[in-house]
This record gives sequence, C-alpha cells and structure tokens, in this order.
Amino acid sequence: MSELLKAVEAPVNPNIPQLFPGDTVSVHVKIKEGNRERIQEFKGTVLYMHDNGTNSTFTVRRVASNGVGVERTFLLRSPRIDKVVVERHNVVRRARMYFLRGRTGKSARLKQKFN
Repeated sequence: MSELLKAVEAPVNPNIPQLFPGDTVSVHVKIKEGNRERIQEFKGTVLYMHDNGTNSTFTVRRVASNGVGVERTFLLRSPRIDKVVVERHNVVRRARMYFLRGRTGKSARLKQKFN
C-alpha cells in the first residue's frame, strides 16, 4: 500500500528552500494567461507553515496599495512555483504570525536575524 501512495505523491520542488515563519520571501509563480505563461513575483512575510506531507503549504502576507493586506497560500510541492528567494530571516517567537494582520507601519516591523 505504501508503494502505491509513494507513486501518487507529488515530488518535492527543489527550488523551495527551508522556510520559517517571519521570513521575508519573494515567491516567483508561473501564471498562465491565455496561451502565454509568465512569472509573477509575490513579496511578503511568511505567516505560517502547514506541515502536512504532500499537502504542505505556506502563507505569505504583503501590504498592497492603500494599506490593504493581501495573503496568499502556496503549496510547497507545487510545480507552479518557479523559485522562492529568502530575502531575510527575522527574529520571531511564535509559529503563527497572525498578530501582523492588525498592525501597520512601525509596529508591523520584525527584527532581522543575523547568523
């Protein structure tokens, strides 16, 4: 039975590095418009990770124009993700960054982690 599950399981996307909540990332997603395909960049902060095997996801939040927050959830094993670039690691003490939803300006900043 496990061989059958492994045959159906989606392969790991090698273009996605190890992500943590609080990381500032740039996700390059392939978007199909008609018969053309282009790559769109989505920059933001990783709010949380759902580690659920094949169905693992991560949610990225950014603030768009006029202070409107936009959240987008991506599948970790999706072939639609071209690459993910971690721009900076931030110091966080929580696994879920829901508190960022209610904050704007300076209170929404996170301290950068230096290795």
